[in-house]
Amino acid sequence: MKLMGERLGLWMAMGGLATALPTGANAAGFALMEQNASGLGNAYAGAAAAAEDASTIFFNPAGLTFLPGRQLVFAAHAIKPSAKFDDQGSVAPAAKTLGGEGGDAGDWAMVPNAYFSWMLTDRIAVGVGVNAPFGLKTEYDEDWMGRFQAIESEVKTINLNPSIAYKVNERLSLGVGLNYQYAEATLTRAVNFGPIAGEGGVKIEGEDDGSWGWNAGAIFSVTPDLRVGLAYRSAIEHKLEGDVTFDRPPLVPPAAAPDGGIYARTTLPESASLSVFQRFDDRWDFMGDVTWTNWSRFKALDIYREGGALLQSTPENWDDSWRVSFGLSYRVNEAWKLRGGVAYDETPVSDAFRTARIPDNSRTWVSFGAQWKPRPSLAVDVGYAHLFISEASINDDQGTGVAGNGLLRGEYDGSVDILSAQIAYSF
Repeated sequence: MKLMGERLGLWMAMGGLATALPTGANAAGFALMEQNASGLGNAYAGAAAAAEDASTIFFNPAGLTFLPGRQLVFAAHAIKPSAKFDDQGSVAPAAKTLGGEGGDAGDWAMVPNAYFSWMLTDRIAVGVGVNAPFGLKTEYDEDWMGRFQAIESEVKTINLNPSIAYKVNERLSLGVGLNYQYAEATLTRAVNFGPIAGEGGVKIEGEDDGSWGWNAGAIFSVTPDLRVGLAYRSAIEHKLEGDVTFDRPPLVPPAAAPDGGIYARTTLPESASLSVFQRFDDRWDFMGDVTWTNWSRFKALDIYREGGALLQSTPENWDDSWRVSFGLSYRVNEAWKLRGGVAYDETPVSDAFRTARIPDNSRTWVSFGAQWKPRPSLAVDVGYAHLFISEASINDDQGTGVAGNGLLRGEYDGSVDILSAQIAYSF
């Protein structure tokens, strides 16, 4: 299990990258949109049709046929999410102190990507990408009022995505890719052992050495200046295996809360995108995108002991979600391009099932960016986005008796700031 994780870490190091440490999901749910910096300035509008650089491997592998020669792309994203809880009537379990509001559950993180493309012939292109399609981290003060529901929640993924594309004719290109994805998760919370024994804690850690999925796409050139892209990424099923470890108070014997092996099954959802890219008078580019994600797969977070006994179950009951985005780019001259974009990202989480681990809600993106090309073979992109997250209410009643986890009631005030940079070198 450890060996594959080390190999994936080595692949990323060979690309000049650090292991992905996503903190706070920046698309709805816990998906990560930050797969390049060139698209951030347009709020990732038209990503399945733009085919601007080798990062098209993630958004639509058919776009590889639009990239002559070979190209290397390295991108990095500094991300600062914020999630602050405002108490509105929470109640601690009997004989327990309520605690504070938890501080800011978000923190800075760096998320990298790397891509390589190669046009083998005038019709066939190949490429490979390394990225993090999903990620999440929330972490509260250890003594906060929701500590029996959640303290730390972290999900990491690393995805290796080899791809191939074929140019059928001057109008149609097709592409397909394989995805080999590593995942790991860490969950912690306080444990209520009753009024006499007091409080303890539990930590659950699990990882999946790797699971397979695929992605595919098509780009149709209606005219030389108008492209329509259709892309699909498959669901990937993971079985995470690991350990549960309890921090037991002195009065609690090991047999009452035994450490041991655990497993959990989860399916990271499929998505489909329809994108449009339109160029006007050699100066302006317009982009639009609609993306659907099948988050309704996420019904519950169930964790089992090795023997099959249910250790923990959290109902989620998420819904499918939609993302709509629009972007504009303006070429100032041969060296400079300016970008802008907006997007609306619908949450899959309903008010009735929102939890402290993922206090998600719908968000509105406002993005800006610029590209500098000091020479035809080199492009440097920077982008910035601010995400306005709607206030998210929570009313999670897990019992206020002596054996309960308390009532967490209030609202979350959230936002995200993203700053990205990218270098693309063609040769």
